[in-house]
Amino acid sequence: MASPAEATTALPERPVISTPSAQLQPAVRTALARSIARQPWLGLAGLLLVVPVAVVLAFALDGPARSLVVIGPLVTFSLVPTAIVAFWWNDWPGTALVPRWLSGWLNTVFILAAGVGLTFLGQLIAGGVDPRGVFDPNPGPGHLPTFPATLPLAGAAFTAMLQFTLVNEGWPLRKLPRVPAGLLAGVLAWGVALLIYYFVADVRPPASTGLHTQTGPMSGASLGALLVTVGAWQTWLYVTWRGWPFNLVRRRWLRLLLANGTVAAGGWATYTLIQLAVSPGKIIAGAAAVIAAGLVVSMLFENAVRPHITAVMDKWLSVTTVAALAVVLYVVLTAYARTVDFGRLEPSEFVVHGCLNALAFSVIMHVAVGRRWPFARDLP
Repeated sequence: MASPAEATTALPERPVISTPSAQLQPAVRTALARSIARQPWLGLAGLLLVVPVAVVLAFALDGPARSLVVIGPLVTFSLVPTAIVAFWWNDWPGTALVPRWLSGWLNTVFILAAGVGLTFLGQLIAGGVDPRGVFDPNPGPGHLPTFPATLPLAGAAFTAMLQFTLVNEGWPLRKLPRVPAGLLAGVLAWGVALLIYYFVADVRPPASTGLHTQTGPMSGASLGALLVTVGAWQTWLYVTWRGWPFNLVRRRWLRLLLANGTVAAGGWATYTLIQLAVSPGKIIAGAAAVIAAGLVVSMLFENAVRPHITAVMDKWLSVTTVAALAVVLYVVLTAYARTVDFGRLEPSEFVVHGCLNALAFSVIMHVAVGRRWPFARDLP
């Protein structure tokens, strides 16, 4: 965990998650070894916190339908601030607090506040500012609901943030002090999202909502399916496989070219093939299940079996486990959603909410922001 003084220092040349073990700093290798030694019990303990938080996010507002409509956009817009705190600021500004346990709580408050602010910004871009449209699941005619019209913007911003932060290794902003670097990364991600929103997204909300109609080559649902599919590739290659095989390439320009090209082309090709037979909503739900499963297996239970098997076996076992868990999540959540009256909403939309905005977000907050508190107080 970073000290307050480190907030003004530059980041390592490459993200820790995709840096080969031999190139990690000794302190990082030691901390990683301590974490591995406590698995799988560390992951199982984390479930005691992750699962209840995920349930609250999925059902807190008087059931799944209202929670989906209100909490869904708020969490989605909170993802870019989450990435900034976790991957760029190394948990600053919470690290300025003593005792340490307050750090995660301060960062959580900061992320949620930033998420609310960005939700209003997204609403403004989509049509105007209307608090009732943000916090009321049934705002009524004349009000501006954030679900689902603003989700292509929020989803594009987070996908761009992960692509720049993990796949592109934050280059060249990692040369800057971490606080301005993180802010600039967020601005860059939002800049890309705005370009996608204005030139690609086709959003046609009901006239009674007052939201702007946005004309583009891809419907909001199709764009969402493409973005989440790219997100599944990002999770596979840069969370589950920790940047392999690209992290073996020494020349940065070639490494980044191959990595960015593979993730973008792989995501596009996967979406293009699947959409021939599957609706965008189901594609989003399936990819969301893959992302959530990837974070549970590869982040919450990071390296749980790695010391006992070969590196090659670990890679294929992790992919198999992620795929199996993704199927379980998709089937269970879909079966439940079909028993609920969601009105104008599709059951697949709740599957997305349950996987991404509830489970995946809870894992990221527990591991990357909270640093597994309170189960691993001595880990950085």
